[in-house]
Formats: sequence, structure tokens, C-alpha cells
Amino acid sequence: MHPELQTPRRRAGLAAALCLSALLGTALLATAAHAAPCGDDASGFEAWKQDFAREAAAAGVSQRGIEALMGTRYASATIRADRNQLSFRLSYDEFCAKRGCDVIARQGRQRLAQSPNFYGSLERAYGVPAGVIIAIHGMETGFGRFMGDSNVLNATATLAYDCRRPEFFTPHLIGALKMIDRGMMSAGTIGARHGELGHTQFLPGNALTYGQDANGDGRVDLTDQADALASTANYLRRKGWRPGESYQPGTHNFRVLQEWNAASVYQRALAEMGARIDG
Repeated sequence: MHPELQTPRRRAGLAAALCLSALLGTALLATAAHAAPCGDDASGFEAWKQDFAREAAAAGVSQRGIEALMGTRYASATIRADRNQLSFRLSYDEFCAKRGCDVIARQGRQRLAQSPNFYGSLERAYGVPAGVIIAIHGMETGFGRFMGDSNVLNATATLAYDCRRPEFFTPHLIGALKMIDRGMMSAGTIGARHGELGHTQFLPGNALTYGQDANGDGRVDLTDQADALASTANYLRRKGWRPGESYQPGTHNFRVLQEWNAASVYQRALAEMGARIDG
């Protein structure tokens, strides 16, 4: 669930961040007036961590999470990636060619044919069709083939510190620290450049809020396919997905896809690939 598409909808991104903050703990909002100062380069990062540790503690993060925060490093590669997001400026045809929509749809149909009971169970539980979940899985990580090469905590802390969108990433950093507290991830967990993790690239605050233990092992692990896909379906359902209704452009469910990614080309790709996978 990539954050880059929040920039065109900055106001909506702020509203979403504030809503997520409430879910993660009202104490975070209580400290917002005294938020740690942001920065545009690495020079203030160490001092910022000291300030943010107090905010995190007020938001309910325990010592384990605070220690992980204090060990973070400024992620220059994350900042470069955040400043150079080009694929969503493409036309739809260019975007789909770049992202391999035809390949995802073809392989998605094969995956559905191989595991109809699994995908059927997700639709029965959450009301979201297999095609949508499979399209997201393929688009985000090539069906789990590449889930990132960056330290999740470093990336999330860097983006919460950076002045570009701290209001969006602060709740996700709090979420990451709480996940560390609860053993859902470690300070060394690897994910994507913006801190997304797992098969469908959940940002940490969303992983904490919407994560599901689908394989019954007693923990939410988004590197486990069953947990990740159930969490994805749960996210969409809780964002307002209406079971049994169309998800093509102009419908209510198409607008729910905007909650996953705000780029119009991305939403259209999910809707078209999903329809091809569902048949």
C-alpha cells in the first residue's frame, strides 16, 4: 500500500493520518502541539529522535519500541525514492506496461485456479472477490517475489522526521514501534523504501490496525501469504467494501480501492485486472 499517492490528496492524507492516530492512541494527538521538529536532511535526525521518543512514550510505546527508535538511522535511499516517484505520472497504458498488468492478470487466473478454496474462504469472510486481492498481491510484490530491500523502521522514522509529510507518516512510525513492542516485527524487519512490509506492502500503522492471523499460529505475520491476504481483505472491508457489488469505475467499491492507493491509474489497473482474474 504505497504512500506516494497521498501527495496529490494532501488534505485527505492529513485526515486519514489523524483518523489513524486516533486508532493508535489518543495520546499521540494530545502531544501533537509539541511535536518534534521536522528536517529536510540528516543533520537534525538524532536530536529529533530524542524529542520523538517522548511523543512515542506518551502514545503508549514501551521501552522495547523506544530502544528500537533510538537505534534508527537516517535512510537517504528512502528520501531519494520519495523525491523521485515517476510511475504514477504515466498514462494508464504506460503505467500498465511498466507494471506488467497483463502478466499479473494471467498469473492471477492461474493462482485462482490452483487455490479456489483459499480465495473463496477470503471472500466468504470479508466479502472481497479473489480478483481484487490477487491483483493487489501481484501489483505490490509480484505475488511475494520481492517484498523490499530496506529497513522498515529506518524508512518509517526518516519519513516521519522529514518535513514533506510528517503528519502522514508519524502514525505509521508509532504503529511500527508498537508492532516491535508486541513482537509483530523487529527493528531489523526488511520491507520497501517507504516502510511497507509483507506480501501486499502494508504500512505499519495499517498493519497494526487491520492485520489478521489467518493461519492460526497466534500472531500476525505479513510475510505469511495467508495473513497478508486476509489482512488486505479486512482492510478493504473495513474501509467500506460492499460484498457482492461491482468494483468497476463509477461504483462505490471502486472508490474504496482509492483507500488502498489514491492514484487513478492504480485503481483502474486493480479494477481491470481483478475483472480479468475473476472471469
